[in-house]
Amino acid sequence: MNIWLDFFIDSLAFGATFIYGSTGEILTEKAGHLNLGIPGIMCMGGAGGCLMLNLIGNSSLPGFLIVILGILGSFCAAMLMGLIYSFLTVTLRANQNVTGLALTTFGAGLMKVLMKQADPVVYLVGPKQLFRFPFAGRTDSLQRLGVLFFLAVAIAILASWVLFRTRVGLNLRAVGESPATADAAGINVTRYKYLATMVGSGIAGLGGFFYIIDYMASQEAYLSLEAFGWLSIALVIFALWRPHLTILGSTVFGLLFSCSSYISNIPGVMVTMAAKPILKMLPYAVTILVLIVTSVRNKRENQPPASLGLSYFREER
Repeated sequence: MNIWLDFFIDSLAFGATFIYGSTGEILTEKAGHLNLGIPGIMCMGGAGGCLMLNLIGNSSLPGFLIVILGILGSFCAAMLMGLIYSFLTVTLRANQNVTGLALTTFGAGLMKVLMKQADPVVYLVGPKQLFRFPFAGRTDSLQRLGVLFFLAVAIAILASWVLFRTRVGLNLRAVGESPATADAAGINVTRYKYLATMVGSGIAGLGGFFYIIDYMASQEAYLSLEAFGWLSIALVIFALWRPHLTILGSTVFGLLFSCSSYISNIPGVMVTMAAKPILKMLPYAVTILVLIVTSVRNKRENQPPASLGLSYFREER
């Protein structure tokens, strides 16, 4: 395969990690919650899915059922983290930033403990081919465009449709903009905050699962997962809080992030070891540039929800 095409496909596949993380964070932020626990939630999603595969890996279940159970294991583990975050920030009204950072630390640490208990031969060797359908037999980058990649694209498009084309999405955006006004209109603010955060966390967790079981398919992949959670949060700004734009943004991020790995393979291009970390900074630099541009344009539709990061006290309504 041509090196440029291989580079693009690999970047496209790598971007699915960010699609999951940023789509989940967008749903959470649309409810008015800045969840900095996404890195930890993605870690737990990865661990949950791998542990589920570890439990059923030696069974005689059909392949499609193993895939479904792995996805459910990842989703439920991450959703449980979202439930903890919701309880602390919605019910107990704890500081959202502190809670999110605590969840990141907790999730990343617990993931390392759990993954050491799992047998990589069981959760990787057989199952990874199931998740790479329909390109499981390939030896190039196309093998990474499997079930979880197409699921990421479908979820991003569906989330965007729900947010901007349905009454549920309208109510959720109203909660994120002004929970007091939404409450006065008869919308159950607490329910929407809980559901958006839990579902968003479950979706984000699938990004960690995809990275471990499909994109890297490596025993040590979980050790580098936390950093991609932070990049997923940054992609929310790049996508202007629109889930479908995460598909484009994640591809750009994937291209920028993969530059350090592929550029040295291009004939005539010389890259020193010292220059590679600089190339890995490109996604973050682009995010800062996008943030500056959106701030200068100052369009309301390109800004975060008005109540983002603020706890809602109903008695003050």
